[in-house]
Amino acid sequence: MLPILELKSGRERSLNNKHPWIFSGAVKNLLTIETGTIIKVVDNKKTPIAYGFYDKQSQIVCKIFLFSNQELLIEYFDEQFWFHKIQKAFMLRRELVLNENTNCCRLLHAEGDEMPGVIADIYNNAVVLQILHKGSEFILDHIVASLNKLGFEYIYIKSKESSKHIEYISVASGWINKALPQPIEVIENGCKFNVNVESGQKTGFFLDQRDNRLLVKTMSKGKTVLNAFSYTAGFSVYAAKGEAKHVVSVDISKDAIEAANINMQLNNVDHMHVSKAEDCFKYLKDMEDNYYDLIILDPPAFAKSAKMVNNAARGYKEINLMALKKIKEGGILFTYSCSKNIDRDLFRKIVFGAAADSGRTVQIIYQLTQPSDHPISIYHPEGEYLKGLVLKVT
Repeated sequence: MLPILELKSGRERSLNNKHPWIFSGAVKNLLTIETGTIIKVVDNKKTPIAYGFYDKQSQIVCKIFLFSNQELLIEYFDEQFWFHKIQKAFMLRRELVLNENTNCCRLLHAEGDEMPGVIADIYNNAVVLQILHKGSEFILDHIVASLNKLGFEYIYIKSKESSKHIEYISVASGWINKALPQPIEVIENGCKFNVNVESGQKTGFFLDQRDNRLLVKTMSKGKTVLNAFSYTAGFSVYAAKGEAKHVVSVDISKDAIEAANINMQLNNVDHMHVSKAEDCFKYLKDMEDNYYDLIILDPPAFAKSAKMVNNAARGYKEINLMALKKIKEGGILFTYSCSKNIDRDLFRKIVFGAAADSGRTVQIIYQLTQPSDHPISIYHPEGEYLKGLVLKVT
C-alpha cells in the first residue's frame, strides 16, 4: 500500500491545475517515510489526485510524476510505466530534433517530460544522466533498462554538483556496464563538436543553445565576432561557419579554450579564429571600442540561489553595459541568462538598465528561449530557465 499525503482543505487547486510541486505548507501532516518514496496524494476528502516522489528534506515535499484520480498500487509503477514515459520523450525528439545533421539533444527534461529529478542528454550513441532527486535514484534501474530498450548501450551517470543534493543522493558518477572512450564526436546542425561527458560542464555540452547558435550563424557573415564566456566555442563554430570575418573566443578556463581550438579545427574554420584564456569581465572592460560587429554574452548562471539574485543582477548589468558601450554602431548583441532565479522580466529590466546607462539606441529584434528538446510544461512555468535577447545597437 502506498503512503498517503493528505492536503489541507482548499490546497488542491494547484494540483487540479497540474502544477507538479507540493509545498510543505499545503499538507495536513508531514510523513516520516524515507525521502524518494513513491506516495499517493489525496485531497481532504481522501480523493486521489496524483502520485509522486516524497521529500522530507525540502520545502517541496512532493514532486508529481502522474496526475490521476484512480486508486493505484505500487506495482503499477513498474519498468513498463517508466519506459512508456521515456519512449514518448524519445519519439518527440526524433520528430523535432534528431536527424542526419543532429545526433545530440536533450532526451529527458525533468518536469517538462513528467520525469521530475531526471535530466538525460543524448550524445550520438551515448546518454548522460543526471539524477537530481532521491526518487529518481530509486527508479534508476528502470530508467537504464528503458534506455537500453531504445538502443542506448552507453550510459554515463553524472552526479549533481550541488552539495545539498549529494547529501542524500548516493549514486556516483560513472559508466554503467560499458565505458565509451572520450571525447565523443557529435554533430549539431551540421557542425562537429568533441564532447567530454566525463569532465565537461553539465552533461558535457550546452545543448540548450542549439537554435540560438543557428541564429548566430545566419547573422555573422562578414562580421567581427566576440564570443564571451565561450566554453568550448559552440557559438564561435557557428559564427565561423556563417562566414564571419574574424571570431574571438574568450573563457577563463584554459581547458575550455583548448577544447574550443579543437572544435574550430574539426570544422576547418580555425584560420579565422583566435582564442583567449582570460577573465571575460576584464576582457570586456579592456577591449577596443568599435571593434566588434557582433558580441555574444552567454555567462554561467550568476544566481544559483535566490540569495544571489542581487549580486547576479549587478554582474549581468556590468557585462551588458560594457558590451553596449563598446560594440560598433549598428552592431548586434546576443545576451543570455540561464539563471533560473532571474526570470524573464527581471533579466529584461537588467538589460534595460544597462542600455539606458550606455546612452545608445537599442532595439530588441529577437527574444530567445530554450529549444524544443527542453520542453516546458504549461502548468510548470518554472521550467523555463533560459532567457535571451538579441539587440540592435546604434
